Amino acid sequence: MVPTRTMIRDQLALYLSQKGMPINQFSGQSGINSGTLSRILSGQQPIAMNHLEIITKAMDLPEDHFYSLYVDECFYFSSPTWRRLRPFLVRSAELGRLDCVEQVVQNLLENLVYAPMLFEVAEGLFQEGLWQAAELLYKNVSVSEKYQNSERLALCQYRLFQIAIGDDQTQNLQAALLFECYLDRLDEADQLDGLKHLGHVYATMHRWNKVDELAKKMLRLATLLYNLQLQSDRRESNEKKTEKPLYFYILYAQLIRSTVYEKLGDYQSALDWVFLYMDGSWIQEDNEEVKRTMAQFQEWGTANRLLHRVMGGQYEALSEYVEFISERPDEIFIALHNIITSANRYNWNVDSILERFAAYIPYRTYSTEFGDYNRQVMLDQHTQFLAELAAYYLNNKRKEGIGFILQSLETSARINNESNVIKCVDLFGQHRHQANEEENEQYKVQIEAYL
Repeated sequence: MVPTRTMIRDQLALYLSQKGMPINQFSGQSGINSGTLSRILSGQQPIAMNHLEIITKAMDLPEDHFYSLYVDECFYFSSPTWRRLRPFLVRSAELGRLDCVEQVVQNLLENLVYAPMLFEVAEGLFQEGLWQAAELLYKNVSVSEKYQNSERLALCQYRLFQIAIGDDQTQNLQAALLFECYLDRLDEADQLDGLKHLGHVYATMHRWNKVDELAKKMLRLATLLYNLQLQSDRRESNEKKTEKPLYFYILYAQLIRSTVYEKLGDYQSALDWVFLYMDGSWIQEDNEEVKRTMAQFQEWGTANRLLHRVMGGQYEALSEYVEFISERPDEIFIALHNIITSANRYNWNVDSILERFAAYIPYRTYSTEFGDYNRQVMLDQHTQFLAELAAYYLNNKRKEGIGFILQSLETSARINNESNVIKCVDLFGQHRHQANEEENEQYKVQIEAYL
């Protein structure tokens, strides 16, 4: 059914009439040829996207003033053409007109020939950071391809997973579970990056066996692709590239496996993997990127060798560990988390260390040679760190630990970390006797607010 709404040319004709402005004058004001304007006003020529922008500006209206009408123009009053709709989709996304994006996509996907074109636009929007509009396109293309065992469907699901990842751990887990069944349909390059991002999600959930499973898969695939690359004279020019060089994924998978063993308390196995990712002698490339990459992994390895001794209860390694990380500001918070965890486990006094690095207790972002640390992982670690800090102070009969319980609860509630909420409530139950009755009631009210 054809809409009864006014057309853009009717609005233009009314504007010219109200202003008493002939076409030639508006032509000079807008820069559009008078013949073109006449054909637009008479309905002989559809309005191109660039003409829409010029007309709207010449009428001194907001750029998206006619956007809802333009959807009708494209689908009901003329035949839809990709030449008009593609720039309209992109500009609607840039201006936040998701309603127009949705209308165009719904109409276009009545003809599935447009699915690949919409996917290409979605990829462009994704790269530009216009994720809300890209999400609309990916979801609709996915629906159109739901009966196809296609790589495009899998890539849509991968992008939707990337877009969905935020601070809420429960939502992140749901997104990971939805995406994971599409992982094997992806191009191998995207599989490696998908495995890395999935590993980060499961790490924040402390599902270490799952993290190890993903790391093993990453290691196998990266090793296979790297060996194939070495056997060929050159990679195909149209072959999709990974976010990082292939050797990075081998080293990173080894790092993850080491971390898993450390989290499970098997420090000897963790150390075995440390020696593997510190050894880059097998890497055939010889350039500055390799040198920077190996320098970062060797720095991590040196720190982790000391860490495993500390986590294993070797107090004599603590001072060496502290001095090593003190010269590496981006590693200090992670080290503090490990130190306070060890202090609680072995009943160490680390007051001087906490005082020395007090500036690193509040949450902040940290970087590596490869960019910022994963936000979700760091938020989870900071939430745990605050709970460990609370336990440390309360175990030492210092009631300021209650304040850290409240801070940890606040962050736990924000990222939906239920296990840490339970931990904080248990801590308060164990140590509430350290506060007087009035303070206890006050703390109880504050804690219940997060439950």
